[in-house]
Amino acid sequence: MEYLHKDLTNNVIKAFYNVYNNLGYGFLEKVYENSMIIELQKMGLHCKKQQSIKVYYQGIEVGDYFADIIVNDLLIIELKAASSIIQEHEFQLINYLKATNIEIGLLLNFGEKPEIKRKIFTNNIKNIDV
Repeated sequence: MEYLHKDLTNNVIKAFYNVYNNLGYGFLEKVYENSMIIELQKMGLHCKKQQSIKVYYQGIEVGDYFADIIVNDLLIIELKAASSIIQEHEFQLINYLKATNIEIGLLLNFGEKPEIKRKIFTNNIKNIDV
């Protein structure tokens, strides 16, 4: 089975390990976010950090969230600096995917042990224009 945007996600995972191996754990998420941007840009990837994601209910905006990093308008990266990934972290990323036209997300945890979760969300009613 071939993963959607496999090359892109592989590059992001390489960048994650580069940052993790250089900084280790214990910093705030913002430090990892800034470091990831540097690594991803060195790879020639287009990155947007703290990108606004609007959530609509029946055509009315009901929420405004911020994705940590969006890469090449194809991948959402949600960063954590927690002891471990918990279910709420995974739901947060899935909800970001639901609210956008982006189908692939990576949850990267810079905890004592590095952790990665790959999430996909596709359907034909995503992000209906209002």
